[in-house]
Amino acid sequence: MGQTTLPPFATTLIGSWPRTKEILKAQRRLREGQMSQADFDQLIERETARIIRLQEDLGLDVIVSGELGRDNYSSFVADHLGGVSMLSMNEVAEHIQDKKQFEAILETLDVPAISMHNAICTGKLEYHPIAVNELKLLKKYTDHPVKITLPGPYLLTRSMWIANLSKAAYDSKEALGAAVVDILCQEIDHLQALGVDIIQFDEPVLTEVVFTEGKTRSFMCAALSEKKDPTEELAFAKSLLEPVLAHIDRTKTIASMHVCRGNWSTDESILLTGPYTPLLDVFRVANPDLLTLEFSTPRAGELDILFKDHTLPADIRLGLGVENPRLPEAETVESIVQRAKEALHWVDKDHLLLNPDCGFATFANRPVNAETFLPEKISAMVQAAEILRAKD
Repeated sequence: MGQTTLPPFATTLIGSWPRTKEILKAQRRLREGQMSQADFDQLIERETARIIRLQEDLGLDVIVSGELGRDNYSSFVADHLGGVSMLSMNEVAEHIQDKKQFEAILETLDVPAISMHNAICTGKLEYHPIAVNELKLLKKYTDHPVKITLPGPYLLTRSMWIANLSKAAYDSKEALGAAVVDILCQEIDHLQALGVDIIQFDEPVLTEVVFTEGKTRSFMCAALSEKKDPTEELAFAKSLLEPVLAHIDRTKTIASMHVCRGNWSTDESILLTGPYTPLLDVFRVANPDLLTLEFSTPRAGELDILFKDHTLPADIRLGLGVENPRLPEAETVESIVQRAKEALHWVDKDHLLLNPDCGFATFANRPVNAETFLPEKISAMVQAAEILRAKD
């Protein structure tokens, strides 16, 4: 089996989809022991099948699961890995050295802190399949190319490390990082054995490293451990990303990396701002086939910054963010077409994908958009792709 050939201007979503009230209630009941895992899984399968059909009907080229069974974009791993515990923010606060800074982080939230939980390493990591069941559902309900999204190794390591709790199993954050790399490589093997067209690793913490100097850190990243100097942190990130993405067999699967500046709030004024310049060398070392990036807002900087110094390989694919997931209204078809045309100065049409900047529901219990608005946003993106193909 070779890599799936995608059409020019292929359209897809980033990953998450707003959960229904029924799913949110079921998640609470499951955690409280009032619902069986089997009943929960049946609900998730039914809703995932519905989301898949909707994506197909709207004309998307690459289908995602919607991440409906996840409580949020990273901490869901606590349900799948040994040695990881899901802790409430109150429990986490007991082990944070700088409690004042932690409280300042929580104040930036549009999400009630009482409802937040984080996956923390409290023992030796033990692998169990993470997103394999999501892939099985995708393969069951669609013949379209499919994408699986996973938290990246730097995100997982930063978010799971709290020294007071994690040092019982690992001497350092670096030792935990090595274990995370091994876990993700095992997951890649399972996903590729089943047949997956794109594996996407999400690394929002990278922007937290370079764009929060002198500012309150964003809890969006769930990066609770103390960060070092940005140069050291980026070197650490590269040491984790390189072996994970290199483990993907590129003859079978497209290796993707997604970076954004935050998707935890609908308030644009508190979200991170800055061009991708400080991250170009990280992108080079990680060496994904596909870079899926936020570009629909001025906060993302200029598109040409990615390419003008030739740090990135000439044949890299770009997942161009053309829809702001936090806005209820759709971007105009004309604006999406124009944005894609700008990208064509740097990327071949066969290497250009169109997608929103980020997912629609970073946190399950506080989506940044409502499902009712999504068909119009997705349709605008699909119509733009059709116009671009017709003009070719």
